[in-house]
Amino acid sequence: MRRRILLLTTGGTIASLPTEAGLAPGMGGAELAGLLPPDMGEHYDLTVRDILHLDSSNIQPEEWQTIARCVFEAREAYDGVVVTHGTDTMAYTASVLSFMLLGVPIPVVLTGAQLPMTHPLSDGPENLRTALAMAASGTAGVFLAFDRKVILGCRAVKTRTTDFDAFESVNWPLAATVDGKGLHVRLEVIPSWPGPCALRDKLCPKVFLIKLTPGLDPEIFDMLLQMHYRGIVIEAFGAGGLHFVRRDLTAKLQAAARAGITVVVCSQCLYEPSDFSLYEVGQKALAQGVIPGRDMTTEAAVTKLMWVLGQTGDPAVIRDYMERSLAGEMA
Repeated sequence: MRRRILLLTTGGTIASLPTEAGLAPGMGGAELAGLLPPDMGEHYDLTVRDILHLDSSNIQPEEWQTIARCVFEAREAYDGVVVTHGTDTMAYTASVLSFMLLGVPIPVVLTGAQLPMTHPLSDGPENLRTALAMAASGTAGVFLAFDRKVILGCRAVKTRTTDFDAFESVNWPLAATVDGKGLHVRLEVIPSWPGPCALRDKLCPKVFLIKLTPGLDPEIFDMLLQMHYRGIVIEAFGAGGLHFVRRDLTAKLQAAARAGITVVVCSQCLYEPSDFSLYEVGQKALAQGVIPGRDMTTEAAVTKLMWVLGQTGDPAVIRDYMERSLAGEMA
């Protein structure tokens, strides 16, 4: 029996056409689907719906809510959902959907392309085929499909600007792969949510990301306080270092905590977890109440904090959510 798959299109390179100002989304979903091999109709009962026409650089929290609501509404009528999306912010969208749609009972698979679908060398058709196969697999969760690999949504990071192998699964095994024998799903690495699916789409966009550089002026925290930010994610050095000699960041962290700002600290290193217990600089940060991001990707840390702050303002609940894995974002 053919699986019922909903294809939601949002724009991105895969749907782009040349313009005088450069590539811009110009194709609709029906045109995209029309460029797939004709035998796709034998395998999938495909419904196409255009919901956005944006370069992914313009996809922001409001668009995440639009996508999440469309997926949630489709969860009972379809066996799976594929979302075509620009590659530049796809990892952010995949991460935030993982939290907004906890417990989603069907596969939700994001994909896109490094070259427009109309280009003779486009990777779009192959990526779409992989995404459709995963969407028809019956494996519940949010995923990102690219270059014959399927990545858990909250573990995906874009690591290359033009190569077809554009995304990596950071600190987590691949959810599925494609080879000459077909799609191989690794169920043992795909987490499940114990409760029913509910649309939790409230977000707080007032989250700021800081990548530490040697000598960063601590007064940036004063500016963020004045701008009423509610959360800060810091990419610290190595296993979790923040400087406190001459320019004392730890004192500002204490002030931020007193002002009710949640501070999550990750590592600038792409692989392996942070460990703030190793060095004095890390322990000083922990003493100010920062929440260790452990092995979360930056995309997951930022979007999870936006999501958590959208659900609650209770500091104890915020810390509880941020310190435990909900969708597989932390080992």
